[in-house]
Amino acid sequence: MELTETVPNATISIKNLLFATDFSETSAAAFLYAIAISRHYGSTLHATHVVTESAFVMSSGWADPTLIGTAYENERNLAQAKMHDLATRMEGVPHQTWVCTGEFWDAISEVISVNRIDLLVSGTHGRTGMSKLLMGSAAEQILRRAHCPVLTVGPGVSGQSGPLAQRGGHGDLVPAEIRVQRIVYATDFSPQSLAAKPLAFSLAREFQAQLTLLHVIEDHADLIRKPGPIARANGRLEELASREEYLSRRPNPVVEYGSAADRILEVASEHHADLIVLGVRPPGYLGVATHIPWATVPKVVAGARCPVLTVRG
Repeated sequence: MELTETVPNATISIKNLLFATDFSETSAAAFLYAIAISRHYGSTLHATHVVTESAFVMSSGWADPTLIGTAYENERNLAQAKMHDLATRMEGVPHQTWVCTGEFWDAISEVISVNRIDLLVSGTHGRTGMSKLLMGSAAEQILRRAHCPVLTVGPGVSGQSGPLAQRGGHGDLVPAEIRVQRIVYATDFSPQSLAAKPLAFSLAREFQAQLTLLHVIEDHADLIRKPGPIARANGRLEELASREEYLSRRPNPVVEYGSAADRILEVASEHHADLIVLGVRPPGYLGVATHIPWATVPKVVAGARCPVLTVRG
């Protein structure tokens, strides 16, 4: 995702959007966002599914190479058929479909590189539980390794009751016009988290949305006796807000203390957020994946009732 100008009121340009799907119900919810965003920005939508041999063998438990080869080809044919059905729902949107084979990230990264992807949209079901939501999963690989911004639609986002869903002529869910009225941008003021600021502010301008600037103080033992950290955090948030002159509504600074994930989710819920924005560190950065402990991101994605946009710093 890029800005078309370098001036403060630059608008967002999303020329190519990648939708990574496993054809699950959570992917169906993410699809509503992918196609609605593509329509809004005039993007080319690249719907991608990866048939991974290693995952297929592990799930099947088969050892006979002949049976594995046949089943693997059947799985690929089935994926092709599902992708064809999905493509029929992209009418009016420039699109390409990709059914790839091999290791998941190798295939996804190639699509990103070849097609100059600006935004990646995916869903995650979180079957491994709250504390291990994305560990070892395709969604984790995307969040950890994608250089482009990633919009993750978690299990708390209902495709049937969300703002994008409406019923088509045959009762199928079809995407409505995308609406982003309230955005929560969480920052700890690190360079990595601040890398997400331009996108958060640009989206607020694009949709004339109310932007909440959130900072969570996790070490709060002496806050009652030493209120300095709260005052300093408020001051920094006010500074961030004052630098922006092109929003229709002034950003709302909020300082909370406690668990970062819990407070982000609570503030997002209280403000009825349509989007949460977080900064992300590159892989291997002091062994930490994000500007806050890695466990925070899966918890936010799992508990959020809106999509979570992560931006690499």
